[in-house]
Amino acid sequence: MPAHHPMGDYLRARRELVQPADVGLAPTGGLRRVSGLRRSEVALVAGISTEYYVKLEQGQETRPTDQVLDALSRALRLDATAKSYLYALARLVDEPEHPVSAPTVERTRWLIDSWPMTPAIILDRHSDIVAVNSLMSILIDGYRVGRNAVVVLLTDPALRELYVDWEGLSKRTIGLFRSRVGLHADRRTEQLIAELTRDSARFRELWNRHDIAGMTEGTHPMVHPRVGALNLHYAHLPLVGSDDHTIFLYYAEPGTHSEKALAELATLS
Repeated sequence: MPAHHPMGDYLRARRELVQPADVGLAPTGGLRRVSGLRRSEVALVAGISTEYYVKLEQGQETRPTDQVLDALSRALRLDATAKSYLYALARLVDEPEHPVSAPTVERTRWLIDSWPMTPAIILDRHSDIVAVNSLMSILIDGYRVGRNAVVVLLTDPALRELYVDWEGLSKRTIGLFRSRVGLHADRRTEQLIAELTRDSARFRELWNRHDIAGMTEGTHPMVHPRVGALNLHYAHLPLVGSDDHTIFLYYAEPGTHSEKALAELATLS
């Protein structure tokens, strides 16, 4: 198997998505053998030597300067999130594993259980579900302790029917998943990638693009089988004092149909 070089893999994937015209290069004659930019073209636009860029992709050079990273970000048309991810890949260091703070997670489980009108789950760094409150379990039946939220979203037909913009949500979720696990490859990450590659056509379509996304807050329109149309705001919050756990929650704007619908669902818990 080819060697795994996270930064090089990312650079290769991103240059394949950029066309010469995107960066102001004139088209060249003849058949192009690459789907995006050639290595030499990335190097030209970034103002570095082709030899140096090749070393970056092949993992022979692993400590580019901030100036080089900035130039590559411009050449590959990276947005702020993708640029930040490139910087993180370039500064990877081996970190010791820290045990999960069980009391922190347990207290947070008590907290979300006390929210009668706020569907919420607790996720670990792999998006494995470690806690679900009663309203979330009614809102989304597939979200259960021990399951993986990314796997559920991409493979459960009920969620494809639930989310109005499932296509956009699935793309952002895969980008968020990569941003969370791409810097900390481990056995669980490998298991999830293998499972999703096997079971999800959407994952196979998007994973190798190396898209990066952040989802801290926003709105998800839904059509729920029990209460109909919902327009719920969401928040994705870090859980301080834990091993990279997060809280994902939904809430409704006061006085709206969505608030009334959540209240109706809450009576079923």
